[in-house]
Amino acid sequence: MKKSLVILLLALVMIISACGNKEEKDTKASANNDSPKMVTYKSETGDMQVPANPKRVVALTNGGNFIALGIPLVGVEEWTTKSPLYDKELKGVEIVSEDDIEKISALEPDLIVAPSTSKTLNKLKKIAPTVSVTYNKLDYMEQHIEFGRLVGKEAEAQKWVDDYKTNSAALGKEIKAKIGEDATVTVLEAYGKEMSVFGDAWGRGTEVLYQALGLKMQDKVKKATAKDGYFSLSQEVIGDYIGDYVVISKYADQNNTFQNTKSYKNIPAVKKGHVIEANGYAFMFNDPIAVDHQLEVFKENFLN
Repeated sequence: MKKSLVILLLALVMIISACGNKEEKDTKASANNDSPKMVTYKSETGDMQVPANPKRVVALTNGGNFIALGIPLVGVEEWTTKSPLYDKELKGVEIVSEDDIEKISALEPDLIVAPSTSKTLNKLKKIAPTVSVTYNKLDYMEQHIEFGRLVGKEAEAQKWVDDYKTNSAALGKEIKAKIGEDATVTVLEAYGKEMSVFGDAWGRGTEVLYQALGLKMQDKVKKATAKDGYFSLSQEVIGDYIGDYVVISKYADQNNTFQNTKSYKNIPAVKKGHVIEANGYAFMFNDPIAVDHQLEVFKENFLN
């Protein structure tokens, strides 16, 4: 009787132990399933491990590229939120800066993208894999493909680039047929107390105008912007830098009274009505959403 009882107790202990081991294995398996799959990404600073399909991205550079690729954002820098083009996608997304270490950490990102000039890169790397990006190291199309490679959507990024090149080349031919092959265009912006003209790769529609559509830049602007990509100037001399057409990147909260001055009104392009006024915040960036919008604005204005 006692022997049977001992055998029974031993059997129960083995069953309980087996159940415990199974639960432990199931827990570990579950934890492993919850862990994101990591892949090797070749960044500017070398190979690093990033999530294959990021679900919680903090973009301290313009977030438009990630929105275009359908990547979920949990935090973006402030300038991105100023553009009306991303309003719908950024609802509920937190505004953060590179100094908001605690706030970014609380968002529990699985990927952070930051400018290479950020002074808090080492702190950000402790929160999540952090990819640093140097502005204009790649052109805007190459940069989009690179972001696509980062988040596992290179094919989608490449398709947008291919379609964009085809559409913009065709539109460029139409526009030049109407305004002339040698017609020049200047991009002008007044922000704060400064006025600036821009080169061919500084947002504000410049990539679309000069690179995609193949329109020409006024000679003086070309020389002045060759070094820095933009050139600040005084109101009195803006007429010297305006080509046959002028695109004014305007901000509703800024002083645009220069357009009421006699010197501005006497500029030949202004007299002819060759002025395109654009929402400065919608024209600031060069991601797919922004440049597709800019392409439509130029199509409407130059052709109509």
